[in-house]
Parts: sequence; C-alpha cells; structure tokens
Amino acid sequence: MTFPHRHVLEDYIVGFEGTPNPHHLAVVKRPAVLSVLARSGREGDALSVLGRIEAGSARFAGPGEWLLVSEDASASSIARELTAAGDDVLHFTDQSDGRVVLRLAGPSVRKILAKCLAVDVHPDEFVVGASTPTQCCHVAANLARTGENTFELIVPRSFAGHVFEEIMEMGREYAMTAGFA
Repeated sequence: MTFPHRHVLEDYIVGFEGTPNPHHLAVVKRPAVLSVLARSGREGDALSVLGRIEAGSARFAGPGEWLLVSEDASASSIARELTAAGDDVLHFTDQSDGRVVLRLAGPSVRKILAKCLAVDVHPDEFVVGASTPTQCCHVAANLARTGENTFELIVPRSFAGHVFEEIMEMGREYAMTAGFA
C-alpha cells in the first residue's frame, strides 16, 4: 500500500493568500534533517566532514552536535556521504519525518521573533550563518539566521501546529502571510 505524503501543517496553511507579503512564513515542504553527533575528541573532524557536504547546511545544536538541513538533497544521499566518514568520526540519525522547518522573512522579522524567542537576534549578536538551540513559544527549537532578514526555525513535528499558530499571531500586526516554500 502506498501512502501519499501529507505535511503536518497542510491544514494550517489552507486559506492563506497566495501572494506573500514582505513578512512571510514559508514552510519547507520536504526537507532532509539529520542529527549528527561527533565522537568524543573528533568534533573538528566531524565539522570538517559537514563542511564538505555542499547540499546541506550544518546548524549548531550543542557541543559536538549539529542538525544537517537540506532542501535540495534527500536524506539518503546525505546519509551516504556521512557514512563515508566512518563510525570513528561521527554518528547520525535521519530526523526528517520528525522535524518541521519554518522560514521567516521580512524587514521586521526580528521584532516578530523577539516576542516568542529566548535568544537575542540583534544583527550584531546573531550574525548571518549563526545557529543555536533555543525555545520558541515554549517549544525546543533550533534557530538559524540564513539571510539579512531571514531566519529558519526547526521544531519537532508534534509541536509544529502550535508554533505555526503562535508565530502567525505574533506577525499579525505586520500582515504576515504563510505558505509552502
């Protein structure tokens, strides 16, 4: 039996206008998200391996731990590249079905995020390319700054609806729109 893929936020996005406003929340439809753990003492080697994976972006998740995120490559193709590094360098787990990636963009996105984050997103403190584990709407999340006014949140699938609704409420004064990326 073949089951069609249905995104957990599909019902939340139905009814939103199709043309995005300057403040927009884009839900990445089918990202590859892998949790990567470095072997003790091999953090530098593991980070070097992650840097060589062109199709993915490594997000800091803790000491010796990263989330590897990609919209372009499948989790299985990234897994093959990570496997080539060997078990003596790192271990990984595919988290794609258990995580949701939300991309927020807009000139006032920091003001929106300040209402629901437990981290300072001032441009001098949180530079482009930075990432950190944090709390968003009382939910464990990973935040990354991917552009001048663009941020990505990775949240557990089971809390994605709650976080989506909260962020849309926080962005209401800026006429935030939502849709799939």
